[in-house]
Amino acid sequence: MFAVIKTGGKQHRVVADQTLKVYLHEAKVGDIVTFPVTAHGGDKPIFGTPLVDGATVAAEVLAQQHDRTVIAFKKRRRQNSKRKRGYRDQHTLVRVTEILLNGAKPTKTARVKPVKAKTAGEAAGEGAEAPAKAKTAAKKPAAKAKTTAKAAAKKK
Repeated sequence: MFAVIKTGGKQHRVVADQTLKVYLHEAKVGDIVTFPVTAHGGDKPIFGTPLVDGATVAAEVLAQQHDRTVIAFKKRRRQNSKRKRGYRDQHTLVRVTEILLNGAKPTKTARVKPVKAKTAGEAAGEGAEAPAKAKTAAKKPAAKAKTTAKAAAKKK
């Protein structure tokens, strides 16, 4: 089953467990956000006018990010006139959790990051290895030999 959602002036075709980059949403990482549905279906699609009644898409916010920098450079030749401006669009990375029909509410809550449980040996401090010491770089004797050879040649 798929759904077409509208957000940020754009429409996106989504399915469950799809990761999607949408225009900035004021939500924290881990929150569940909902989007209105303009069309949904599979075998028999249903189109809304403009939205499908009672249909929403629930998605979990994964990150708040910036796009790459876009440079707008304008130059008027032979006029000693130029302008350089740059900007970075903000977007929200979301994972679609489920497509809801008939006014249903989101059942899934935000996923909690699993905490790695320590074993009895790790808790007591056993089995933990000390970090390896960093190797120091040896001085290059060859470079010194070259300079002394040149100096000796100049003295002669």
